[in-house]
Amino acid sequence: MGNDIDDALALAMLHSLADRGECRLIGITLTNANPLAVPYVRLLDRFYGRAGLPVGAALRHIKDGDHDNYLGAAMQSVPAAYRDTKPEPPRVPAVVLLRRLLAGSSQKVTIVQVGFSTNLAALLDSPGDSISPMSGKELVKQKVLLLSAMAGNFSQPKPEYNVKLDIGAAQTVFEKWPTPIVFSGFEIGQKLLYPQESIETDFTYSGWHPVTASYRAYAKMPYSRPTWDLTAVLQAVRGHHQYFDVSENGNVSVDDSGVTRFTPGDRDRRYLILNPARTAGILEALTLLVSQPPRQNRAK
Repeated sequence: MGNDIDDALALAMLHSLADRGECRLIGITLTNANPLAVPYVRLLDRFYGRAGLPVGAALRHIKDGDHDNYLGAAMQSVPAAYRDTKPEPPRVPAVVLLRRLLAGSSQKVTIVQVGFSTNLAALLDSPGDSISPMSGKELVKQKVLLLSAMAGNFSQPKPEYNVKLDIGAAQTVFEKWPTPIVFSGFEIGQKLLYPQESIETDFTYSGWHPVTASYRAYAKMPYSRPTWDLTAVLQAVRGHHQYFDVSENGNVSVDDSGVTRFTPGDRDRRYLILNPARTAGILEALTLLVSQPPRQNRAK
């Protein structure tokens, strides 16, 4: 959260899907260690009526991965009615929160990864503890239904940002993750641009909105930004709608330069494929979900 504006759009979309009863959002972890990332996420959660949603802080700084490309500007624009005057709760490390959420869930969960693989690699390598006697890998195998990841590039051999900034973590997750992974590659979001017209017209139900404040702070308007992270969210929650075609099963590997490669086979890794005929329908779904008014828009 904070490196690209699609992070904020994706979180707004998850809140909307939860408001619609299509998923239950149980927690958020960050791989951006910028000190404003956690309070910014809590601000969005409050705006969408989920002030108590647990947030896990990034485990470590990653070179070129902890930008503030809109966090500070958006937070400075917050009207008094939307500010939280209570002290910030203690920050919980991401891997601790992941273990706690998985161990405490009575149902299989889906994880949406739209940042680096840092947290999930650390989860896989975590030993049993007071939260659960199971290792992280055992917890994942027992409690995770699917990992939907915005990662990789499956149209050309070029390192993708989320992979190349923590190549070792990506290699660990892609190789060792014990449940299915579906990848939304760089080429998917790149072909689906969030319409700037939506920022101008679809959020007027609120006098101030964190999404529009963030979008305007990220770059000079007007611009339409790729929907990289949003596509991973859409597939995670609405995969049964078949917005995208999906590759055959196989393996996804990462070389030491960060290039991802898919090899058909018997592993449970797949990647999304965009049918150009469905572009308009997908963009409509993304736009409607991102701009949907909160079910309970609470200032505090």
